[in-house]
Amino acid sequence: MQRPQRWRRIWPAVLAAATLITAGTVADAPVASAATACRVDYVISSQWSNGFGANVTITNLGDAVSSWRLTWSFSAGQTVTQAWNTNLTQSGSTVSASNASYNGSLGTGASSQFGFNGSLAGANPAPTSFALNGTICNGPVSTPTPTPTATSTPSPTPTATAAAADITVNTGRKYQTIDGFGAAVSIWGGAWSTTDTQTLVGMGDHQLGLSIVRTGISPVSSEWNAQVSALKTAKSYGSEVKILASPWTAPAAWKSNNSRINGGTLLTSRYGDYANHLNSYVQYMRNQGVTIDVTSVQNEPDWHPAYDSMAWTGDTMRNFVRDHGATITNTKLLVAESLGTNRYYSDPTLYDATARNNIGYVGGHIYGQENGPNLSAYPLAAQYGKNQWMTEWNFHEADGNGSNIWGDPSNLAAWNETLDTIMPSVNRTMESNWSAYIWWYGRRYYSFIGDGESAFGTTGGAVLKRGWAFSQYAKYVRPGYQRIGVTESSKASPLDVTAYQGDGTITLVILNRTTNAVNGAVIQAPEDVTSALQTMTSRYSSRAGQTTSVTGSQVKVSVPARSISTVVITL
Repeated sequence: MQRPQRWRRIWPAVLAAATLITAGTVADAPVASAATACRVDYVISSQWSNGFGANVTITNLGDAVSSWRLTWSFSAGQTVTQAWNTNLTQSGSTVSASNASYNGSLGTGASSQFGFNGSLAGANPAPTSFALNGTICNGPVSTPTPTPTATSTPSPTPTATAAAADITVNTGRKYQTIDGFGAAVSIWGGAWSTTDTQTLVGMGDHQLGLSIVRTGISPVSSEWNAQVSALKTAKSYGSEVKILASPWTAPAAWKSNNSRINGGTLLTSRYGDYANHLNSYVQYMRNQGVTIDVTSVQNEPDWHPAYDSMAWTGDTMRNFVRDHGATITNTKLLVAESLGTNRYYSDPTLYDATARNNIGYVGGHIYGQENGPNLSAYPLAAQYGKNQWMTEWNFHEADGNGSNIWGDPSNLAAWNETLDTIMPSVNRTMESNWSAYIWWYGRRYYSFIGDGESAFGTTGGAVLKRGWAFSQYAKYVRPGYQRIGVTESSKASPLDVTAYQGDGTITLVILNRTTNAVNGAVIQAPEDVTSALQTMTSRYSSRAGQTTSVTGSQVKVSVPARSISTVVITL
């Protein structure tokens, strides 16, 4: 799949009589003129060898309309195969897209978006002309003679009655502060390229907005330079990006089994050496221009496989942190990254005042716990002001025996796993008051951008559907935001909703895992709303803009079936 391309052109459209349009705007018109102008954004969201996806946004720049029909022609034999948020037909090269039952009404400044997938035989040029409701958009516009109107005394405009709320935001109920959403570099593989890193952490239209990057600490100091370039790029190119560094093992000579693999414990006589080792890594990276914001004491102390690993107990980790944690400077320590967030490994540190003061965070993985009891609030950590991070999870069973599905943006099995397994784990982490969610590798065929491995069908560096879905959290829920309360009506009860406040906005992430759309849902904000932006990812759409309407302190949105949406409300 190629990187998404963007094509945009402004087309003024005239319905019935209209006044002169200049630079895509409409001058004041008589009441009877019903002048309308539109802007059309045509975006090629993805493209593969014989097909493509596109999103089309119509923005009404003139008088309100109650329905719309947009037509255009393809010049290279493209054929629409499926569409959403529209009733779309094609006859030869001519395409006609009309509104669905729920998005026909467009007030001044309002937008409606639809999308489609298509097949192609070669080139894929964008359309060169659009027509709105039968009127050619790129033709000359004439100035009509105004229609006389009778003079009368207008009746007072009635005050609009607020609609019943379906999702009510409660800024008085405050929960955890968000530290971010992220992924790991290739711990044992090649480093992210500059372009890969920018795609993963950047905040642009086709970037994912990750705010945490996890890296490994090799027991061999000569290997520390492998990720320097990617980490420097993440820090300089991204917004508020934090780096988490995790060691898998100490040098073999410092361990009870004299090996890097199969667990083995750190010799107590080497605790000081290990603390100096971690500190040396942090200072080395600092000298390279990379701040290591958070340093883990150990990756998975309860998992001892035949690759780099090291065993700890909760008590031995407490002893190390208590007696040697202060040696590791210019970073904050994190414990304990156990395989399934087993609090046996972090409780002793939290109960010891000296050890507790030497750490900044607690964290863990959720293998076997995505639906288990350990993915829950951690009162002891909260009592002592230690934010909890989910620092690793990886799940990819949709491909069965390794079928070539991951590069297909509309593959049903891959999307079902993303929406029904991965995204609920993020939602549950947030509802459990955890402050960060970090996926395994960011660049892998089952992850956020493709690695180009031919057996699994991805293009290296191309954003995958799982990446688009994850970015509905990562790009819009930024570090420093605070989760706030929401309540839902029976209409909205099928939805999983979390809300966040920061930077003068309220941001809602909405999962709809049902097969039914929730149309016309009213979000009640605590004060008047300036604007609202909704983006949505589904099987056939990738962070596509959606139609919203604002009335006072309410925002009306529609949530498509089997989708994840983000609504950013500016107050």
